[in-house]
Amino acid sequence: MKIMWTNEALTRLRDIKTYNAHNNPDRARLRIQKIIDRTDIIISNPQIGRVVPEISRPDIRELLFHNYRIVYRVKRDYIEILTVFEGHRLLNNSELND
Repeated sequence: MKIMWTNEALTRLRDIKTYNAHNNPDRARLRIQKIIDRTDIIISNPQIGRVVPEISRPDIRELLFHNYRIVYRVKRDYIEILTVFEGHRLLNNSELND
C-alpha cells in the first residue's frame, strides 16, 4: 500500500510547523517528521486506526499521536491522509474532500 497526502493534510502540517516554530524551529521540524513517520504503520495494517467517532464510516479512520489526530481514508490501492489536527477538536466534514 502507498500513502498519499491531501492538500488539506499538507496545509495542516505546515500550520502546525509554523505555530510551533515560534518557540523552537528545530523541534517543530522534528514534530512534523514524527507525525509523518507515525503514518508508516498504516501501510502494513490499514485497519489499525479507530473509526473516527464523529463520522462512523469504516473507511475513515484515525491514528492518535501525542495530542494530534491523523485522519485517513482507506482506498482500494492506497491510504489517503485527509487531515491532521489537535485532538481536542472535532473533525469538520469539510476536511474530508469527498
